[in-house]
Amino acid sequence: MSASESSTTMSDPSSSPTPSVSKYTRDRKSVDDESEKHLKNGYSEDTLTVDDESEQHLEIGYSKDTLDGRYLEKTQILNEAIQSIGMGRYQWGLFIVTGFGWFADNLWPIVTGLILPPTVNEFNIKPEYLKIAQNLGLLVGAAFWGVGADIWGRKISFNITMLIIAIFALAAGGSPNFPALASFAALWSIGVGGNLPVDSAIFLEFIPASHQYLLTVLSIWWAFGQLVGSLVAWPLMAKFSCATTVPGVDCPKSSNMGWRYFLIAMGGLMFVMWGLRFFAFRLYESPKYLMGKGRDADAVEVVHRVAEYNKTTSSLSVDLLASVDEKYDLKSEKDAKKEGHAEQAIRRQLSKFDSNHVKSLFASRKLAYSTTLLLIIWALIGLAFPLYNSFITYYLATRGAEFGDGSVYITYRNQAILSVVGVPGALLAGYMVDLPILGRRGTLSISTILTGVFILVSPTSRTSNALLGWNCAYSFTSNVMYGVLYALTPELFPTKDRGTGNALMSTANRIFGIIAPVIALFADLTSSVPIFIAGAVFVAAGAIALLLPFESRGRASL
Repeated sequence: MSASESSTTMSDPSSSPTPSVSKYTRDRKSVDDESEKHLKNGYSEDTLTVDDESEQHLEIGYSKDTLDGRYLEKTQILNEAIQSIGMGRYQWGLFIVTGFGWFADNLWPIVTGLILPPTVNEFNIKPEYLKIAQNLGLLVGAAFWGVGADIWGRKISFNITMLIIAIFALAAGGSPNFPALASFAALWSIGVGGNLPVDSAIFLEFIPASHQYLLTVLSIWWAFGQLVGSLVAWPLMAKFSCATTVPGVDCPKSSNMGWRYFLIAMGGLMFVMWGLRFFAFRLYESPKYLMGKGRDADAVEVVHRVAEYNKTTSSLSVDLLASVDEKYDLKSEKDAKKEGHAEQAIRRQLSKFDSNHVKSLFASRKLAYSTTLLLIIWALIGLAFPLYNSFITYYLATRGAEFGDGSVYITYRNQAILSVVGVPGALLAGYMVDLPILGRRGTLSISTILTGVFILVSPTSRTSNALLGWNCAYSFTSNVMYGVLYALTPELFPTKDRGTGNALMSTANRIFGIIAPVIALFADLTSSVPIFIAGAVFVAAGAIALLLPFESRGRASL
């Protein structure tokens, strides 16, 4: 099915067959009944709490005081409808096409790190400047696309970000000088920065609560991004890079084409992924997003279309969502209907740009505490990860030279090995996050602290193999860490504010990502100083993760 088909106006849901009476049908008496206060996914309309396996009563933080009661009840109904449809063909298709976003998110920072040695040799520039350009683009992309997903929907961002990456990556392959390369890196990064804030929201809003652990498993695509980048770079850089050890000396373009071939190959891959997203998969707008915008009929229509795609049926009806409205004062809506179409359109457009999406993330003391801690964790990891990972190729090369094996071939071979080791980390994360003892918080804390520890001990290596071994351990635990972080974060935000919440976290991550190369400008990259800083910051972030007040294991997303 083509993307153009997916953008057509939805038919009137009232024309669909009338759903039969099912578990979704409940009258207002049963909804208000105290005995039915705790609904199937564990949420109460008053306190929105959930009973976990140990029968503890844990708050998720959203209540009628902090989130519109109508929204809470309608979200519950949609959650049950999606759970009834089950994990079918549509959701597995989403697992693939949203996985491309994870793939790109890790691939392109790795690409920048992989091309640092040959571009430094050719252009005789400080490597930190390329990383600053990249992180500026990531910052803009995270803020723009993430917030935009809550304003104009998920589909537009989803269909554009990968195309932006492809276009500017291919253009970067022909860069005649460093300013051109840095500019293209910033531009492709604007696309990269929007992938995870948008794709995580899309996937979470279509999968049943029983399969939310798959949001963690999606990080296997993140590991694949690093792996593919490393495997492709290894032969290209080894064969088509100049052999100079003095930047700017005896390294003409003609003998240093490897990094250009690499950018063209990765840009071409992005075009293929964008084509699969745009032409081969029909993405529907999120039903929860539509409901949050007051488009209940469209939300119901999407659920029925997904059910049809999965070769099943849904009993969800517009009347069921409308019955929730009857419980609340609809005077404001009646007043709005009295306005002309032009006035309504103007008011809708102006309302898009209010600050309610951000305010909802800090609507209560506990929510503000949770959101603030998440911001700190994302910021610290945003500092530590690029400080270490973006310069690891440079560091390994210099350390390898001390050990007598600092060739281009060995450097990129080691990077490929690190990438392979990271793949099973994503699978382990998917298993650990549903363990009662660990859950999301425990898994995030342990994996983040271990990531820092392995970094801190790596400078003690006295052989090349020992250094590689510590870095393999770091690669494994960091993939577990990111898998959990990328799942936990969107689970803690309601759909109507999820894009903004994801954007806020990514923005903090990218701002501190800009600080990392600035630190590197004043530190000796061949020394262990950046390594110790990165390791200590990871340990601190892991300790803070234990303070998060909410555990999302076993809870349907809002």
